[in-house]
Amino acid sequence: MGCIVAVMIMVSCNSTRIASSWKEPNKIVSINKLNKVLVVALFKDETSNRKAEDQMVGYLKDVGLASYKYFKPNFDRKNEDIIREMIKMDEFDGAITMRLIDIDKEQIYTPNRYSPYPMYYRNFSGYYYRNWAYSSAPGYYSSTKTYTVETVVFSIKEDKIIWSSLTKTTDPDGVQKMTEEIAEVVHKRMVKEGFIGKK
Repeated sequence: MGCIVAVMIMVSCNSTRIASSWKEPNKIVSINKLNKVLVVALFKDETSNRKAEDQMVGYLKDVGLASYKYFKPNFDRKNEDIIREMIKMDEFDGAITMRLIDIDKEQIYTPNRYSPYPMYYRNFSGYYYRNWAYSSAPGYYSSTKTYTVETVVFSIKEDKIIWSSLTKTTDPDGVQKMTEEIAEVVHKRMVKEGFIGKK
């Protein structure tokens, strides 16, 4: 069975979580049997795509190949039949893609912060009022961005999807950091689901 999986061991993540995932029933991937994996990133611009692809290729060691290095500049990306025949002829085991689905912008209001303290000090006002007053910091608005990314694993020989997930990353520190975090949570989910075999 020609299969593909991203094997990724990275730093711990703080802002990425799996929203949903799916795998083909009873499918198990043996990492050491992979020979060639096409890596494709579809983000907002070519620079982001290349950064993400290079990041994933690094995790896949010698079996990963970035799509921008594989497809020539004049290649007809709209011809599905040519793409299918090319990657089969070049003996890819599979492909892994990361695609930006949505960016959700949210504005959050943090209200005034009050700190109560007694006014009954040894002075006239404290004696007279004997109440509680409040010191406060003014409220403020802050914005967050949540990126929804679809990660899909394809078997080239079987010509079908064998694993997929949606991840949500809040306020990532650049494409590279977001890719690292997605890779970590995706890897953990694959292991948990038994998609990645031990041998």
